[in-house]
Amino acid sequence: MSQGEFEGYGGRYVPEPLQDPLEQLANSYDEVSQTDEFQTEFRQLLEEYAGRPTPITHAKTLSERYGADIYLKREDLLHGGAHKINNVLGQGLLAKKAGRPRLIAETGAGQHGVATSMIGALLDLETEIYMGRKDVERQQMNVFRMRLLGATVNEVTRGGEGLADAVDAALEDFAQNVDHTHYLVGSVVGPDPFPRMVRDFQSVIGEEAREQFRARTGGLPDAAVACVGGGSNAIGLFHAFRDDDVALYGAEGGGKGADSSKHAAPLASGEDEVIHGMKTRVIDEDVEVHSVSAGLDYPGVGPEHAMFRAVGRCEYTGITDDEALAAFRELSEAEGIIPALESSHAVARAIQLAEEGEHETILVNLSGRGDKDMETAAEKFDLASQ
Repeated sequence: MSQGEFEGYGGRYVPEPLQDPLEQLANSYDEVSQTDEFQTEFRQLLEEYAGRPTPITHAKTLSERYGADIYLKREDLLHGGAHKINNVLGQGLLAKKAGRPRLIAETGAGQHGVATSMIGALLDLETEIYMGRKDVERQQMNVFRMRLLGATVNEVTRGGEGLADAVDAALEDFAQNVDHTHYLVGSVVGPDPFPRMVRDFQSVIGEEAREQFRARTGGLPDAAVACVGGGSNAIGLFHAFRDDDVALYGAEGGGKGADSSKHAAPLASGEDEVIHGMKTRVIDEDVEVHSVSAGLDYPGVGPEHAMFRAVGRCEYTGITDDEALAAFRELSEAEGIIPALESSHAVARAIQLAEEGEHETILVNLSGRGDKDMETAAEKFDLASQ
């Protein structure tokens, strides 16, 4: 398997003007990221700024209810409230060392935009964020956070006004400003080197979780579960277990139901196509991309996930909005932990697996906390009247 390709997926499908900048970025990443100086600075920031290591928590009440020991990898406890900080610290350092004074990024739920804005402030880099109009409307608090941190937020009104359109806008900006701009891609998507670069920066999740679980239980979990939009938190967890006898499960946005024409589950029901500079699994153009969680509202998926599906290493399932919302509420009431709606998809899948009874221990990546989703939750559950 060559760099940037995952058994026929991935690659670098971009216009000629972007070929050289991406090749330079790939070479810079390969040369700089493994040096002792970079790794020392990166690990120090992960500890002192982001708040690593994050613990694993035994979800005692859920475990008792469903007959399997369910553990949560607590990425929700990181600075900024989600796993996104791991990747932006790595890419921000790369940009700084490469002399790129400007960061741009796309965001859906806003967590990546907030994380990028934090690192822009920390490293004194000009920061500009692209966000679809419908996501701006449902994630107002994160938009405020980005602006408070000094970033410019551009509202994208083209197409479906969602995450995919924000990616398109960011790619256009990058093509026009490659000499002084670093495109800080938020997930394991896009042309090489982004999928492998983001995976490597997020792999700290699985590395920590593997050692923590072994120290706590004396072994490895029977199953590891994570939500999948672009797929960075999932790859971050799965990468450490890829060669172990651990079943891997990805939970995609199943939208309003299995028979609905509105969902965001390219792995479960998509086709192989090229999108945003990579070959991967993509939802059919006749299907409207929808998920109650803005972070899963994307028509494609990271190419390494497409490979995992093709070779049978990971099972991917669409989780409906109702299933995710039920898990959101149940984890909140049962454990005193309010998850992001994205992470709630993984919790819902873990509950399904526990009920099926094939796994005694299940590790769930709780990729983010639910502060950003409280308006949606309040509306869905009518909490104001209770």
